[in-house]
Amino acid sequence: MSEYLFYPGCSMESSAKAYYHSVMSVCKTMDIQLKEIDDWNCCGATEYLSLELTPAYALIARNLALAEQQANGSKTVVAPCSACYLNLSKADHYMHENKAFGEKINTALAAGGMHYDPGELVVRHLLDVVINEIGLDKIKEKVVKPLTGLRVAPYVGCMLPRPDYNNRYSDNEHPYELDDLMRALGAEVIDFPLKTACCGGHMTQIGPGTAFELIRRLISSADDYKADVLVALCPMCQMNLDAFQGQMNGYFHTNYHMPILFFTQLMGLAFGEKPENLGFGSEFVSAHEAMKRIGIKTPVPEPTKPAAKKPAGLPMPPPRPRSGEKVNIGSEEASQ
Repeated sequence: MSEYLFYPGCSMESSAKAYYHSVMSVCKTMDIQLKEIDDWNCCGATEYLSLELTPAYALIARNLALAEQQANGSKTVVAPCSACYLNLSKADHYMHENKAFGEKINTALAAGGMHYDPGELVVRHLLDVVINEIGLDKIKEKVVKPLTGLRVAPYVGCMLPRPDYNNRYSDNEHPYELDDLMRALGAEVIDFPLKTACCGGHMTQIGPGTAFELIRRLISSADDYKADVLVALCPMCQMNLDAFQGQMNGYFHTNYHMPILFFTQLMGLAFGEKPENLGFGSEFVSAHEAMKRIGIKTPVPEPTKPAAKKPAGLPMPPPRPRSGEKVNIGSEEASQ
């Protein structure tokens, strides 16, 4: 059994529960043990780093300090979220490359009785572990229900393959690791030229028009290449393309219906796990019809209900109207 320290990140407890459940399922099948870092905190995503570097990296490095304390033989931290993976990697890299900066961060950590020795841990994304530690041959051995006939658009996103400090990926712009994994599961992988294009991040809350255009480019490209589903490996990417797909349709008067799934959900299906145990049915854009075409019955998402009004706080994506419902964009109304 392979053991790794596990940094889940905030999304796995909320918007990306399907990712969490499918990660736990496939790791069990692959004989991977994930030891969650006790008392971990948010990595700060992307916003905090734009405000002030020292507190931002101290926040990130606190997780590395905790992981170092709890290592107990394991020196690898696995982060399934691309943003979390990138932040943890950058913190370790910058502290190691810039000694003065590292000392500054450790001075901040010392206020809480903590310290991190940069370079002591290795930060890896789950995809990297699956491809380079488990290996495609072993993955193929675990497949009991090949995804034959399913056309997949492999979407890596912009944060995983770059800057890629340890050269783990085949190419910064067009990496093929996710493609190879999907083929090992029996799926048909389409040529997806936008596989490392940005999903917009939090632009949906800052400039919706810009965000919707970034989302439209990805969805329309997958649709043009006749993909049945688009597969993601980052909670932010998955949420943007799934939860905001309806609003994007309303904004551009389009009618795309592209299911957005986590790569671990398809792994779980190929390994023979029940769809409901992998988070199917929690997506906004239903994957039911796409999976039905290859003989797999998945739960149909329940119709969304208007959300109760909450006190002012951080913005959250409103529910996406289901097929046949109406969506209001400003003063305009569009069918889905």
